[in-house]
Amino acid sequence: MDAFLYIHILKLRLEAAKRDYLNLIEHSLLPKEVKVEKNEEGGFLIRVTCEKGGDTLVSVLQVFEEMSLDIVQARVSCNCNLFTMEATAIAAQNQDLDVRDVRQAILNATTQKQDVEI
Repeated sequence: MDAFLYIHILKLRLEAAKRDYLNLIEHSLLPKEVKVEKNEEGGFLIRVTCEKGGDTLVSVLQVFEEMSLDIVQARVSCNCNLFTMEATAIAAQNQDLDVRDVRQAILNATTQKQDVEI
């Protein structure tokens, strides 16, 4: 009988440790990074890393649309509460965009999305 009680206590401790671990991961600050560089073709190489949210991808794509950026190639990954995206985009004709403007718009989109979820 003591062995069953001991196993039950160990299971409870394991569940508590799992809850604590998941809580720590959920509330830890994940790195937020938005890098935008001009490429040789006059387009932009964009790298985004931030906390995963329900509509993070949608928010970033809306920024691209609002700034008339056409996506040539993109790679998106979501795992372990982390959203990462690497994209190559080109500006529409007659569109003169600055790297800082694109970076700030994407940063705002990811920040606003996270503020809404909190």
